[in-house]
Amino acid sequence: MPVPSPVAGFSFVSARDRQLAGGVARRPCEKHAEIVMSVMSLASPPTKVEPLNAEQAASLDRDGYLLLRGAVPAAWRDALRAAFDAGVGAGDQWAAPRGAGWRHALVDLDPTVQRTCRLPLLLAAGARMLAGPFYLAQVEGREPLKDGGHQPLHRDGAGMKAVAALVFLDAYGPDNGATRVVPRHLDPGSLDHVEPAEALSLITAGEAGDILVFDADLAHGATCNRSGARRRSLLLNFVEEGNRTTMEACRAIRNVRMDTSEMFVP
Repeated sequence: MPVPSPVAGFSFVSARDRQLAGGVARRPCEKHAEIVMSVMSLASPPTKVEPLNAEQAASLDRDGYLLLRGAVPAAWRDALRAAFDAGVGAGDQWAAPRGAGWRHALVDLDPTVQRTCRLPLLLAAGARMLAGPFYLAQVEGREPLKDGGHQPLHRDGAGMKAVAALVFLDAYGPDNGATRVVPRHLDPGSLDHVEPAEALSLITAGEAGDILVFDADLAHGATCNRSGARRRSLLLNFVEEGNRTTMEACRAIRNVRMDTSEMFVP
């Protein structure tokens, strides 16, 4: 199964990256995955997720994404920005190269970040798209630098059933690298023809505390941060439970440090 590279939107790792990482990413990680799966048999029962309301569910089914306005409580936002800034370090803190033109932050051990990843509306959107047991595979911080951040329209899932979400920690729009999406009902289904897809893309805009959650195979991409204004975000991924072993086998090279044992069920 193909696994997207960390330089794309979804911070997964290719088979080649795992080979290059040698002992760090192969046998120890595979052994770790076996341990995790063993421990899971003794873990707490799955966490039940409440469904979206009918209007939200219909919008998500039609468009392949939801923009959850003001979903993050205002009282959490300063703590999330502080966690992001504290997690920014040198490039060598990452096991695999990160994309140029971006600031990256290790945030997955922060308790407010973890609470944010479990907001009921966010989990409900993930449950709607995955339609079965799933888990939080990872979360990290990303911010496009001035004149950086532009990405071609792309799909992160590479056929893997997964959900991506961006938790915006600053106001965002077309001047500071906001994400654009091609709604599912307009999506031609292929990125072979870039022009039609770009013409159909919509640039998101909003305020700190919004969450954009979408099918990982939806065509999307960041825009250029022309203004240089801050546009910090948390990027998180929900993955169906059936792909846990594949993901856990490369958690070291994805810089995943958090406990990923919790399972969510619709």
